[in-house]
Amino acid sequence: MVPALRLVAVSKRFPGARTDAVADLSLDMPEGTVTALVGPSGCGKTTTLRMINRLVEPTSGSIDLFGTDIRQLDVHELRRRTGYVIQQAGLFPHRTVAANIATVPQLLGWDKQRVRERVDQLVGLVGLDPELLGRYPAELSGGQQQRVGVARALAADPPLLLMDEPYSAVDPIVRAHLQDELLDLQRRVRKTIVLVTHDIDEALKLADQIAVLNIGGVLEQFATPDELLRAPASPFVEQFLGRERALRRLALQPVGTGPIGPVPEVVEGLPTVTTGAPLREALDAIVAWGVEQVVVVGDDGSPVGGLDLLTITERIGNAPSRRDTA
Repeated sequence: MVPALRLVAVSKRFPGARTDAVADLSLDMPEGTVTALVGPSGCGKTTTLRMINRLVEPTSGSIDLFGTDIRQLDVHELRRRTGYVIQQAGLFPHRTVAANIATVPQLLGWDKQRVRERVDQLVGLVGLDPELLGRYPAELSGGQQQRVGVARALAADPPLLLMDEPYSAVDPIVRAHLQDELLDLQRRVRKTIVLVTHDIDEALKLADQIAVLNIGGVLEQFATPDELLRAPASPFVEQFLGRERALRRLALQPVGTGPIGPVPEVVEGLPTVTTGAPLREALDAIVAWGVEQVVVVGDDGSPVGGLDLLTITERIGNAPSRRDTA
């Protein structure tokens, strides 16, 4: 299948620079998936994103959107096919929430009734209180502004969504809620999403595949979250992932996607975890309760097995990720 987005040997060197901002970058992004671009400052993450919607033109290489070189598309047509979410939402301060969401449909000449219906639909889709539609961005919290930013980006139903560190300006609790909402939204709308983030945990949580970039836009590894944590391709990737790789893998792997033991003979007094819970939850329960194993229960609450510390440890290197089994 032709990927939704394909970068082939894309490079960018800005005038007067001695080195590339992005060097010979090739990536395939399947339709309906989330790809995260991560790496240190100066690795070309945002430059790559801006080349995708032609805010920056590549020095060399090609970028294809659904099999068409984006240079063959009118810039306005390309951007109609692309939603863009940036840090701190980038909302128009003088326009109401409803008017911000309606920006692109109005530019496309939609009639007022169609625009109103689309705004109402998006309010429900992103979990925004309809009572906020008449307010202005300055009257909203950071999380509410980001929801409006996502709704505006989705207004014309573009197949591609670009997100440039969208949650970096909100506090950790709100960020976690927004991340969960994005995962839920993606399950419903199945957009092709390219996400720039400096937060490796955010990338591991949200992305189907992660591109780890080094200074100068050099690609160090492109892999699924589980593959990345299981087998870093270079010392740079290993260092970037940090010392908590094993714990991060536990957070990705559901209890029910790998081996579990038989139901314990005595279940009374043992904590329970569901088959859909991450292995990290099972480990936390064993430690917190001071027991040797937990009882694994199905959706109906009935015991289906047991899970002990040894099995959890063995599964860190063997179990498939939740994305591999989706």
